Amino acid sequence: MPTAAELRAEFLLDPAVAFLNHGSFGACPRPVFERYQAWQLELEREPVDFIVRRLPELLADARAVLAEHVGAAADDLTFVQNATTGVNIAARSLELRPGDEILATELEYGACELAWEWLCARTGARFVPASVPLPVANGEDVVEALFARRTERTRAVFVSHITSDTALRLPVEAIVARARAEGLVSIVDGAHGPGQLPLDLEALGADFYAGNCHKWLCAPKGAGFLHVRPERQGRVDGAIVGWGYGEPATFVSRTERQGTRDAAAYLAVPDAIAFQRARGWDGVQARCRALTVEVREELCALLGTEPIAAPGLLAQMASVRLPTRCDGAELERRLWVEHRIEVPATRPQKDLLRISVAAYTSREDVERLLDALPQALRTCRTPPSG
Repeated sequence: MPTAAELRAEFLLDPAVAFLNHGSFGACPRPVFERYQAWQLELEREPVDFIVRRLPELLADARAVLAEHVGAAADDLTFVQNATTGVNIAARSLELRPGDEILATELEYGACELAWEWLCARTGARFVPASVPLPVANGEDVVEALFARRTERTRAVFVSHITSDTALRLPVEAIVARARAEGLVSIVDGAHGPGQLPLDLEALGADFYAGNCHKWLCAPKGAGFLHVRPERQGRVDGAIVGWGYGEPATFVSRTERQGTRDAAAYLAVPDAIAFQRARGWDGVQARCRALTVEVREELCALLGTEPIAAPGLLAQMASVRLPTRCDGAELERRLWVEHRIEVPATRPQKDLLRISVAAYTSREDVERLLDALPQALRTCRTPPSG
């Protein structure tokens, strides 16, 4: 298994930066990025041949590799730009009526919350975020807090596999099973799932699962997927109505044939999967998870704040509370400008700092953050109100 330093050398990241924010947009290793560029060159050498004659089969081959990797049938999966796109497509496929409710946790990704609120404003439905008190001791507490807000008007349940802001691994298996038992549609935002967690989407059984390939799977930017159970596919539409709607139209044709676009990021997904497999990624992930727990404990001790969740609810990200009256935006700015440390501290909840431990993250990267934080914190205090 390669070391973090050996893997860092395979990425294109600026060596002067302590990059502790893989969770936002991911990072692509050089061999995968070169294959991505090679696909772009093939497209430009003969656009008609590439798009009209070759691309359908190339996409089908790439989908088959991805489907095997995430435990799905290739025809139940379609490429989309990112997980938020997939969530939008899933949401708009529902036949919502005035008074219907979409149940979620209050820990969901802001862009997806906006998508649900937009849809509910146009259908008369309601987006119902259930409060999940922090700290979270176990997954069962999340399930109970979520379904405590379930009513006879609830039509669907929307949850993240791993939350963006709080970095918590939610018990989606239990949530999906309960939703199915109660006749509810289940939609999972798996933006951070692929590459962090082993996936078997058929076994999970969610009606919709939207995932990213460009985050923890390390594919090029703009590569995601949407998995849809067969009985739900008939109502799923693409972003536009175009050639994919010509008979015999399918779930894949409607969502995949979306006008002229550069599909190179999709075609490089098998290369990202092969890159990880060749480097013993199970061992890499285990090392990253161990460092995540270790760093979370050190950060809490340094900041004087309590953990927001049990270690078993973490994967390769951890969020920690900042001290009272800490200006998160200013802290993030100072860490970047003065120390070239890339780490988010301005999450929507505004009192969290989130660290990502990727394959290339070293102990030295972590030490750089721990050394810089005390001084940065002293200069980022907000005065008491009043």
